[in-house]
Amino acid sequence: MTEQQAGDVLDSIAEALAPEQDANRFVPAVAAGTAGRAVIGTLALEQHHVVAADRRSFLHLARRAVGQPRCAEFFETLAEGETLALDRLGALLTGCGLDEQAAGAYEPKAGCQAYPAYVAWLALNGEPADVVLALSANFAAWGGYCATIAEALRTSYGFTDEACGFFDFFALPAPALRAQALAAVQEGRDRISLPAAYGYGRLLQTYELMFWDTLALAA
Repeated sequence: MTEQQAGDVLDSIAEALAPEQDANRFVPAVAAGTAGRAVIGTLALEQHHVVAADRRSFLHLARRAVGQPRCAEFFETLAEGETLALDRLGALLTGCGLDEQAAGAYEPKAGCQAYPAYVAWLALNGEPADVVLALSANFAAWGGYCATIAEALRTSYGFTDEACGFFDFFALPAPALRAQALAAVQEGRDRISLPAAYGYGRLLQTYELMFWDTLALAA
């Protein structure tokens, strides 16, 4: 499989799994400034749990990618990213009037934690190369949502640049991560099951939509 072919596989799955334009009810409400400030705090508190869980899942996937160093490298990069994101989350919590004590006392919502629970399932059961494809497709939509939220928090809610850093981080283009995904797909070409990768990606998108829907109900 050439790099171009690997790119075509990544792009085709991302296109097939792209969410409908009006599927997410929460992000447009934030963009319009109609979501209450309190629910932004709920979003931050839920992400406090999601990011920590996903980091552990990505590290486990890296360990499971035996004989697939490019796959392992991809997941290690994701885990490092979650560590950086968690560092930025503190400023968002502060901007919402919350602190570590509030984060520790918060009881997460099942609808918001279905996504990291499924990522943990993938970490235990998914073929690593298939999971690379599924996660890459999911990240395309996630990055766009983060860019919209970061802009809205500044313009409609008065958040500082530091408080928006968590969303800015995920909104940034990630060509290096794309290159790692391409290398992982090329490396795992004999292990990849496109139906399995698509199925994993479909569930990831569904659980992410459940995350946003749960926040929309809270709003």
